[in-house]
Amino acid sequence: MRLSPRGLDIRVREIRIAAPGRKIAALVLQPAYEVNNAPGVLWIHGGGYMTGMKEMVYMSRALDLVTECGAVVLAPDYRLSVQAPYPAALQDCREALLYLRDHAQEYGIDTGRIMVGGESAGGGLTAALCMLERDLGEVKIAYQMPLYPMIDNFDTETSRDNHARVWNTRMNHLGWKLYLRQQNNTKVPPYAAAAGQTDYTGLPPAYTFVSTAEPFYAETLQYVENLRRAGVPADVDVYEGLYHAFDMLQPDLPESRLAAERFIEHFRKAAETYRAEQE
Repeated sequence: MRLSPRGLDIRVREIRIAAPGRKIAALVLQPAYEVNNAPGVLWIHGGGYMTGMKEMVYMSRALDLVTECGAVVLAPDYRLSVQAPYPAALQDCREALLYLRDHAQEYGIDTGRIMVGGESAGGGLTAALCMLERDLGEVKIAYQMPLYPMIDNFDTETSRDNHARVWNTRMNHLGWKLYLRQQNNTKVPPYAAAAGQTDYTGLPPAYTFVSTAEPFYAETLQYVENLRRAGVPADVDVYEGLYHAFDMLQPDLPESRLAAERFIEHFRKAAETYRAEQE
């Protein structure tokens, strides 16, 4: 165990999750004090499916869940698309989710409050994993937090001709090309690109936020609307004129501080409201 790089008073474990033919590196972040019946959150990093690492959890909203809400967070290093295309990343995230469920007692986690979240591509994997688990029925997910998720491999009105900072049309096309390879720009399973889902019933309640200038604005709003139409509680906050992942890259912006506050508010409410008992 060690302190986080930011010197926060939390406990961090580096673990290896056994999976068929491989081991998945991951971080477990816990409050410094002992917890019982805490929410357990699988947090999936971003990076367009092609870059990123588990240590990005230290600059993500997930860290607030540990320090402010007493949650236990598991952050896996899933296989990147430059190493292996879809479905490798989703398979690794699912193995991490199974680990979180199976080791809940060890970490003081309430199995009725297992949640999934992530930013960007991690948000896309969050949505896809929720769909996969709904269909398989093996792990019940109480809540999902796909922040500004990368879920549509086709251009939308805001991902087309987008020249914003950090992530834009050119980067988006490259990300999907590497993740889907020869299947890019074709109809793929919703587990590969969650925007292709046609049945949103039975998915976990959701919260997300997004900014208006970034490529994923339209697909994020559409995802929330699709959930609502299916009777799934879903909330979204919108921030005007900002770029992709603004909250992580400029945390001292007034909008970033507000996004962090609103995120914690929604999580606390969800932790009190939603449960999904394991069978």
